[in-house]
Amino acid sequence: MRILSYNLNGIRAALKNGLADWLGHITFEGMPFDVLCFQEVKAMEDQVDLTPLKDLGYQLVGWHAAGKKGYSGVATFARTAADLVVTGCGVPFYDAEGRILRTDFGDLTLLNCYFPSGTSGEVRQTVKMKFLDDFYEFAHELNLQRPRLVICGDINIAHTAQDIHDPVGNKKSSGFLPEERAWMTKWFGSGFTDAFRAIHPDRIEYSWWTYRANARTNNKGWRIDYFSVSEALRPKIVNCRHFNDAVHSDHCPVGLVLEV
Repeated sequence: MRILSYNLNGIRAALKNGLADWLGHITFEGMPFDVLCFQEVKAMEDQVDLTPLKDLGYQLVGWHAAGKKGYSGVATFARTAADLVVTGCGVPFYDAEGRILRTDFGDLTLLNCYFPSGTSGEVRQTVKMKFLDDFYEFAHELNLQRPRLVICGDINIAHTAQDIHDPVGNKKSSGFLPEERAWMTKWFGSGFTDAFRAIHPDRIEYSWWTYRANARTNNKGWRIDYFSVSEALRPKIVNCRHFNDAVHSDHCPVGLVLEV
């Protein structure tokens, strides 16, 4: 199974900027993607012409929009129908922001996630930290029922100094705070594997760049988009990589190949 995770920063803008054409030409380990997980779609389903994706063979299997227009939201597309689709995690506050979308394909469960950002101030940073704790419990309870679990998306945290272009200058920045990084260490020590680091333990690559100061041109980025793979699936990781040539967003896509 080939899975793509991509924060689009607006699906309508991404499609206008050539997303479907890129998807129509890209392959990973010799084949096109089976599942597309998009974050920050910033639209309701009925606001988007999905014909370009349908023409590529992808059907919409789940769409979880935020209540606030033009904000957040996740959507999952696949070449085959999902056996189960669950929108949200059962917490009304998070679910109103369109943060989590579950799809089951056979005995494999995929969570498409967009974690909160804390960059707008202390209130949202508090929301982010509460979400991290609640998500930790939610994911581990789900993993007990569904041991073949993949979690992908924009986590909005750079885990280590390898994952950010300026660790010293950003040590007090949301997304690289000590408490956020400690959560990531706890997370990856609790039975989930960072699929990219499992394949590329020393590689320096990023998945997000600010639009300011030519950051992407100068590769001054952060790695904040991840695939987390449960213990049962860790031996099934074939490859995980960034697609830095995709420029439809301020993020780039991340791809995972699993033997399933």
